Amino acid sequence: MKIHKKRSVRRAVSRGFRHGSQKLLNLALKTIGLRRRDRIEKVIRQQYRLCLQREPSRGELAQWYYSIDTIGLSLGRVLKNISKLSEDTASRSYQSWIESYDTVLEDDRQQIKAHIQALNYHPLISVVMPVYDTNEEFLRKAIVSVQSQLYENWELCIAYDASFSPHVGIALKEFSSRDPRLRCVRREFNGNVCAASNMALGLAMGEFVGFMDHDDLLPETALYEVVVELNRYPQADLVYSDNDHVDDNGARYDPHFKSDWNPELFLGCNIVCHLTTIRRSLVNSVGGFRMGYEGSQDYDLALRIVRASAPERIRHIPAILYHWRRSPDIDSFPSRHLDKCIAAARRAKNDDFKDCKEQAQTVENPFIPSYDRIVRSLPAPPPLVTLVVPTKNKYEVLGPCIAGLLHRTDYCEKEIIIIDHQSDDPATLKLLERLGSERGVRIIKYEGPFNYSEMNNRAVQQARGDIIAFINNDVDVIDPGWLSEMASLAVVRENGAIGAKLLYSNDSVQHAGMVLGIGGIAGHMFKNWPITNLGYCGRLAMTSNVSAVTGACLVLRKSLFEDVGGFDAKNLPVAFNDVDLCLRIQAAGYRNVWTPFALLYHHESYSRGSDLSPENMERARSEANYMHHTWGDKFNNDPFYNLNLSLKDENFNLAFPPRREKPWRLPEFLIEPSGKRIIGR
Repeated sequence: MKIHKKRSVRRAVSRGFRHGSQKLLNLALKTIGLRRRDRIEKVIRQQYRLCLQREPSRGELAQWYYSIDTIGLSLGRVLKNISKLSEDTASRSYQSWIESYDTVLEDDRQQIKAHIQALNYHPLISVVMPVYDTNEEFLRKAIVSVQSQLYENWELCIAYDASFSPHVGIALKEFSSRDPRLRCVRREFNGNVCAASNMALGLAMGEFVGFMDHDDLLPETALYEVVVELNRYPQADLVYSDNDHVDDNGARYDPHFKSDWNPELFLGCNIVCHLTTIRRSLVNSVGGFRMGYEGSQDYDLALRIVRASAPERIRHIPAILYHWRRSPDIDSFPSRHLDKCIAAARRAKNDDFKDCKEQAQTVENPFIPSYDRIVRSLPAPPPLVTLVVPTKNKYEVLGPCIAGLLHRTDYCEKEIIIIDHQSDDPATLKLLERLGSERGVRIIKYEGPFNYSEMNNRAVQQARGDIIAFINNDVDVIDPGWLSEMASLAVVRENGAIGAKLLYSNDSVQHAGMVLGIGGIAGHMFKNWPITNLGYCGRLAMTSNVSAVTGACLVLRKSLFEDVGGFDAKNLPVAFNDVDLCLRIQAAGYRNVWTPFALLYHHESYSRGSDLSPENMERARSEANYMHHTWGDKFNNDPFYNLNLSLKDENFNLAFPPRREKPWRLPEFLIEPSGKRIIGR
């Protein structure tokens, strides 16, 4: 009997691990006492958060319960095994990723050279490099990295800023005498990085200019990748890539896999820096580098280029094309004058807002003082916001939710519509009766099966506000200024849906924007991360464009909601309606935005319940199928999430393998082992 019982549990655990079924998980837990199970689950969850920065899945919990109860493993051994999982994850480090996916072999070089020959467009790229008192070894390596480019139609334009070190002039004379593509000019008097960069720009003859510091490195594929992108998008004005860092020993570390063009994130920090390639005529038209912005001169130039160009003419290559040197031997202007660099960047952004007559100002980011927060002004008077709150019973969360909206939100011009879906709990009915008498609160009755989309659509039809805020009944206000922040973003003409930073009750992150493809359709970035964590490259601390935000706290203009057809009540009555809405907004040409400066609690799906219950599984499957049929091509390539990052979790881990195919390995251009080129296979 005992053997049969163990076999049934083993089968249940195995199937539960693969499919995450709640019924099968419950079967696996039958032999464990509830009190002991709760204690074990709490400890296991704590270990996952500590070691893996995430929550365990149901299948993983079932696996550990089985190990403890059936195999007889001690809890201590289980915790050690979870720690080992963390070590195994760490072993899949950036170094192993480089070895597997970012190492160019001789066969690759032959493919690339053949691909270059087959390209229709071979622009001259002028690499601009200001030089001043550079470490000789670093300078030589920087120049050699340009000379080693597989794409050979380049020139290196160097302005030698009257260095005190004689080895700089000697090295430059040596290199330029051997390679006519090196063009050097010496300034008679030491100026600054802006003066030297402009002098180097004056040497440039190329249609495009790339910018490189005098001690950094380009991988041999860098200019080739840029030219491939220019062949695909000949109208591009600015092309930028991902970058990493390199130490004195040549070891690469700390990669920054960036978003595609992300205007909101760009205003928080300079995401287009390294490697940046810009159309030379546009650089000249905006006046090159401006004196007085030293330390942030590249940011200032990029801001003016972006204003003179258009979003569709800004291209991102999801590949490491620049190695940014970090060394204790480097004495740079930013390292000596960080405060001046930060001030110059903020001045450049405020200049930009003034020139464009935008009612916005740049202030210090409270989470990362060296980065920025953009504070936008609301129109005078501020627009009326209608807050829409669907509910059924659950007075214990509805009461604090409405109290927070009424009394702990500092935005004055607001009304609240509560959509009551057949509440029958006496305490809830009493609460609704009291709330109905509050000034600015209306109660709308909704009958029939639960349909989140239809309920909200009906409320919007009766809304008086120009701005709509969809709020779940299990949301609670933390920051009084949350609605002012979201409304100030919602009134921006180019913006669509605005999302907030939502926390679980334990102060870990519940929502920081969505990534398409995680979980099959969309998952929340940084889920379960500590509130104090800044996220990948500061993403948890900066306003950013995203593909989708959760409907638990979503703000947008009423006119835009109506223009795109509202929520899809027919195909998506319960789940994914927020993702679908955001994708339709994005398809209409608007930008969805997530802000960390609107902070609320969200007790997720408190009223709705789990989609894993038998009565909900068929509906959830139908909704998922609809999403894949309608938007399936989007789920493998979220423009705001790099192709080199994993879709297996929300933690911005490296993808093994990446979803990006190397351009020389694409089907339209292949070479057989014999060396014969095959175009258009």
